Parts: sequence; structure tokens; C-alpha cells
Amino acid sequence: MVDSIIFDLDGTLWDTTHVGAMIWSESAARHGVDLQVTVEQLKGLYGLPTEVIAKELFPDAPEQVALDIMAESCENQCPYLEKDGGILFPYFFETLNDLRKNYRLFIVSNCQEGYIQCFIKGNRLEGYFEDFEYPGRTGQSKAENIRLIMNRNQLKKSIYVGDTAGDSHAAKEAGIPFVFARYGFGTVEKFDAVIDSLKELPGLPLLRQRFL
Repeated sequence: MVDSIIFDLDGTLWDTTHVGAMIWSESAARHGVDLQVTVEQLKGLYGLPTEVIAKELFPDAPEQVALDIMAESCENQCPYLEKDGGILFPYFFETLNDLRKNYRLFIVSNCQEGYIQCFIKGNRLEGYFEDFEYPGRTGQSKAENIRLIMNRNQLKKSIYVGDTAGDSHAAKEAGIPFVFARYGFGTVEKFDAVIDSLKELPGLPLLRQRFL
């Protein structure tokens, strides 16, 4: 049976695209790039590595300029998110309080330094998640970070919950079942289970299924 649940962040637990669109647009302007980033653009890109997002948003800008915009944006959005906390998906606290009675909870997200920390601090989530990992700290892929979390915490039967095809691929590469959060930002074809709301997760049969 499942002993732990590893979550993606953006599009799975919260939505920060309204803050991201503002911050990315302001940062682009400071670097001489005239582009108004939209919420819908970010919803189509969140979940990808941040350097990929930068290149997709600013394809005509020099690569280093796009990367500088990325770095500045990631740094500048954290104070906003620590203050306001972003938008949590419905039934967030009810679901996590239910889940943590029986499962150990973790986060693996494609983000830069400080982002998961501001998610936890801004929403007063200290004590909910035992550990988290991200490429901004390790330089590794999402699949490698999932494995790192599992090895570091001696997890035997984990599942990964996410909302994009990249999440699905990462879970498969890490060798664990994938739960598709269909209410999120992405479209996924291959998954082991699907939820249309966070509140469906505690009752998911997959959590009690025995698997190798």
C-alpha cells in the first residue's frame, strides 16, 4: 500500500499565474523586452523547467537576456507570494489534513530557489510536508528529484500527483504511479488514476492498492 504522496506544486496545489504574469512582464520591460505576459501563457508553460519557460516566452530575446529575466522574476515573485500565499485549490487544507493522518507528504517541483519555501511560509504550512526538492537546488530533472526524495526519506511505496505530461513522464521514469490532477493546467494522456478535485485524492482506490 502507498506510504507517501509526492506532489507537484503549480497547477496541483496552487495557482500563482496572476502574480507570475505581472512579475514576468515587469522584469521583461526592465530588460528592454516589450511583451505583456498573460496568465493563459503561463498556465500553458508552468511545470516546465524555468529556463525553458523563459525561452518560450521570449524567443526573440538573446538567450542570456531571457535567462536573466527568468532569474529576476523568480526572485521577485517570492515576496508577493510570502505575503499573499497565492491561490490554493479548493479543499486544500481539508485534503492535506486528511491525507497526513495516513501518508507522508512531500513536494517535487520544477522551480528555482525559494519558491517552495515561500509556498510553505505564505500559507503557514510548516509541518505539512516532510521534505521537498527542486532543480534550483539540485540541478537535476524532476524524475531524479523524485528519486532523491524517495531515497533520502526511505520511501518504499510513493505516488506522484501532478497536472502535466511532464509530470507523467517524470513519475514513469522514477518508477512510481502517477495521479493526474485534471483540474490543473495541463493535458495528460497516460496516468494510473485521475482526480478532478483535491478532495477526491484521499478516497482514491490507488492509495490502498498493492503494487510492486
